[in-house]
Amino acid sequence: MTGRGPRALRENGLSLFFGGIFVAAVAGQAVSGLALVNREQVAAGLDPLTAGQYLTSSAFLVDLTENWQSEFLQFLLFIGATVWLLQRGSPESKNLDSAGRESDEEQRVGAYAAPSSPSWARRRGWRLGLYSHSLTLVMGAIFLGSWLTQSLTGAVAYSEEQMRDLQDPVTWTEYLTLPDFWSRTLQNWQSEFLAVLCMVVFAVFLRERGSPESKPVGAPHGATGVES
Repeated sequence: MTGRGPRALRENGLSLFFGGIFVAAVAGQAVSGLALVNREQVAAGLDPLTAGQYLTSSAFLVDLTENWQSEFLQFLLFIGATVWLLQRGSPESKNLDSAGRESDEEQRVGAYAAPSSPSWARRRGWRLGLYSHSLTLVMGAIFLGSWLTQSLTGAVAYSEEQMRDLQDPVTWTEYLTLPDFWSRTLQNWQSEFLAVLCMVVFAVFLRERGSPESKPVGAPHGATGVES
């Protein structure tokens, strides 16, 4: 491919692909969710919502953010766990003798940084410490933010249902102790943990030719930390 535009598309194809299907999925969720909510509104003798009203409603936001927080929790735990925990034969694991934070030389930081290394990798002190954990810090912040949004909007949505049934609404702290909140939360968490477990274990024995998430097709099952 030639030209600045085609080259940029090629070099950023993975992020563009997943960004595009993410937007499409959110749009599909919004359309189908609005139809479902309005069917319930009409059945209850209430006026249907506009698209703008639905997109800013607790009903839409709680469904959106409860999935986000579980996804970011999955990656947060996976990134942190793979520093110390190993899985023989899995390309998702480091080599069996590489558990831990690794040395400055192995991480190419400080005096061992290359001229092309990020500027903060060549520093010492708090800048290097912060940059050394920047991925988990950002993932953790997004998880906490989406979890907080889910819990707040979930409390509002739950209270609205309560009032429609002529029952008392609940506060945010009360909602955090209810089965409704933890049922919604844990059913998302368990699916993410299962997906990571399957990826780690299946990749020991199964292959996908050309994928960096897979070992080479001819690699032995016991080869650990080897990617295509």
